[in-house]
Amino acid sequence: MLKFICYPKCTTCQKARKWLDEKGAEYEMRDIKAENPTVEELEEWYALSGLPLKSFFNTSGLLYKSMALKEKLPTMSEKEMLSLLAADGMLVKRPLLIGDGFVLTGFREKEWEEKVSLL
Repeated sequence: MLKFICYPKCTTCQKARKWLDEKGAEYEMRDIKAENPTVEELEEWYALSGLPLKSFFNTSGLLYKSMALKEKLPTMSEKEMLSLLAADGMLVKRPLLIGDGFVLTGFREKEWEEKVSLL
């Protein structure tokens, strides 16, 4: 079963959820603000995704901007970045869709279509 990690008030997350429902996808939903991803989960998803760790950050979020992370991230270690992401779910790019063998960050319909249609 898919894991759908989102912030329910986020319009992109709402769009992604509606899309999953229309496709009849089975998923377990988790509110990222109520239940932050752990460092262990983030390490696993990062390894599985094949993406740069920076792509797990919500770069358009207010918290990201207020913490001036655009300037700080390039000098941070992987461990520091993972700890930061685990400290506050609002720093994590969402929605996250985690399935067997893949992790998708953000909602790009074409990318999701490719993965979900294989299930």
